[in-house]
This record gives sequence, structure tokens and C-alpha cells, in this order.
Amino acid sequence: MLSALKYIVLVSTVVSSSALSSPSKRVAVFGGTGFVGSAVCERLVKRGYDVTGVSRRGVNPREGDALLDQVKWVKGDATDKETVRKIINNSDAAVHAVGLLFDTESGLANLNTVVSGSGSLPGDDSTYDRITRLTMFNVIDAVEKKINLPFGNKGKFPLCFVSCAEAGWPDVALGSQVEEKLAPEWLKKYLAAKRSVEEKLNSSSKIRAAIYRPSLIWDWTKFDVLPVIPVFNIASAVGVPFIDKTVRVETLADAIVQGIVDDDVVGVQRFMQMEALSKRD
Repeated sequence: MLSALKYIVLVSTVVSSSALSSPSKRVAVFGGTGFVGSAVCERLVKRGYDVTGVSRRGVNPREGDALLDQVKWVKGDATDKETVRKIINNSDAAVHAVGLLFDTESGLANLNTVVSGSGSLPGDDSTYDRITRLTMFNVIDAVEKKINLPFGNKGKFPLCFVSCAEAGWPDVALGSQVEEKLAPEWLKKYLAAKRSVEEKLNSSSKIRAAIYRPSLIWDWTKFDVLPVIPVFNIASAVGVPFIDKTVRVETLADAIVQGIVDDDVVGVQRFMQMEALSKRD
């Protein structure tokens, strides 16, 4: 009887030790079929993670892709609390790459077929508040209520959020005044949603938040934006206010994966931090 008890204690100790030293392995990517989300899914699979891709469509955006075929694709509405709760309860980390540039109230929604990486049109109720703030608040709330937080991340849940460079305008001299006087109404609502998420993330004691603030995101297939890439990059290099260097989607995706992998990735990541993160092994 004593030997059996010792065996149980020994096994429990080994399991606990393993849990403490092992990294998060199950990652949920909200917006997994999108331009950024699919690139993140690919890299997570390549790193050996068990990846769940969540989106309105819930299907592999590139059937036959050796990496994306290994993702568990789930059709789900991230504005629904219960849907998000179930996914988070079965995850050790998460990425939020849900978003749109022009919502239904902007009057410019049809332009998403051009500027959106996935080329999708928003639904009738797709406002910045619902698609950005509500979906991410649901993720945060689900994490806050999650009991079995991962041991390998100092007791905090790794959560990566794709914000935008313009969310940092108040940190620039005269930034708030320029935004108030010159920014169109749709942009103000867009930024309000992003900033409300950033604020909620920063107030959480259970989340290790990595907040990515890219400006224009691109790759070599984005012929519509390629002509303006040098303009942005030169303006940023010479110090023009309110303009950050553009970020390739590969760089952003690599940086997000490092945000899952490395415990020291915390807080706002601008283009220079993203570039450095993307080069880590």
C-alpha cells in the first residue's frame, strides 16, 4: 500500500514538473482565415502547435496547403460569448486578428474588397465596436474566467492583439489635436475600438498581452498597395510625424508567434520591435 502511494506521488510530481516547464501548445487564432490570421496559423503549425482557426467561414482559406490543412478550422461568431468561452477553455494561448478597415457605418465598406487582405465584405452589423471591441472583450472576459491558466507562462495567459500604428498617435506631439481636428469620423471610431481593447488588456492581471501596432500590412501579392509602400517607408525614415514604416505580413506573423513563444514579449510592439521579434529563432 505504501509503495503504491509513493508511486502515485512520484507520478504526480513528474506530471506537475512537466506542466511547469512545457510551453503553451494549444493556440486559438480568431480571424484565422484572414490575411494576417492565416499567416500566423501557418507559422504556429510549423512550430509544432495545436492550432484552432476561428472565423465566420470556418474553412481552410487555402485548401491543399500542407500547413493550413493541419489547422482545426472552426466556424464561429466571436461576438457570441459562449462560443468564445468554449474555445478559450480549450486553449493555452490566443491570437486576435479579427478586424476590418471600413465598417458598415463608414460609408466605405465596399472598399474592403480592395484593401482587405482576405477580400471579404463586412456583414450588415459589422461595426468597429462589434468586430474589434466586442469580439476581443469576449476573449478577454473568457480568459479572466478561465480556471486552468497555463503554468509555463508565469501563470498568465498569452494573448496577442493586432491593433494599429495610429492607436499611438496620442503619444506623438500634437497627436491628439491632429486626430481631433483632421481625422474623419470613421477613423475616430476605428481608433476608439482599438484603444478600448488595449486599455482592457493592460488592466488584466491574468493576461500577458502583446499588442502589435502595424501601419500598412502587405506582401508581394498586394499589387494595389505596392506603389505606396516606398512613400510610407521613406516618410517614416526621415521622421515624418504620424507615419510608421510598413510591415510585411510575414514579419507581423513571425512577431506574433514570438509573442506566444517568449514570456518577455509584453506590451506595445511597433514596427521596429516586430522586425526584431521576427528574426528570433
